Amino acid sequence: MLELLTGAGLASAAGLNAYIPLLAVGLIARYTELLTLGPGWQWLEHPAVLVLLGVLLALELVADKIPAVDSVNDVVQTFVRPTSGGLTFGAGAAAVDTADIASASTGDGSWWPVLSGVVIALVFHGLKALARPVLNTVTLGTGGPVISTIEDICSAVMSVLAILVPILVLVLPPLTVAGGVLLWRRRRRRAAAVKAGPAADTDPDPTGGV
Repeated sequence: MLELLTGAGLASAAGLNAYIPLLAVGLIARYTELLTLGPGWQWLEHPAVLVLLGVLLALELVADKIPAVDSVNDVVQTFVRPTSGGLTFGAGAAAVDTADIASASTGDGSWWPVLSGVVIALVFHGLKALARPVLNTVTLGTGGPVISTIEDICSAVMSVLAILVPILVLVLPPLTVAGGVLLWRRRRRRAAAVKAGPAADTDPDPTGGV
């Protein structure tokens, strides 16, 4: 059960940032004994893979904080984040190895951890991709970098906790979604108040100046 929670937590984190959970899995598996990857997933802890993930993460961190570019990046990440979710779910749950992948075409259900991770990551990515253009419009592009930073932090925290304290996966993703919705609504109300302020100042005096 805990292994499934670990996989679900990592897939949720991948929906916010594709590379943070992959890097977390690789680093923790390579340098600690907290996570032991199956034979089919040990490539994630190879130094070359870790360096590549680090470079991709750096590019993602920059692209996701530039208005307009972040929306284009979300389109590209529609394929990357669900893939990352499938990989991290499979690796975290330790339920899929090379033999499983080889026999998956026989219809024995071996693909279910990967497919579950894809679906979970796609849901979180969809919420993120739909909210970002609205947020950029409402805040004139100023809210995107702030929200992106919060998403990166949530992805990192969720990735680590999914491995160290997987039971928290039952509450952390729902809280992340609820927090994002509340923050978005708060910023929207603030932007509406700022927009209404100058308009109110230009209204004629109903008393006629008396």
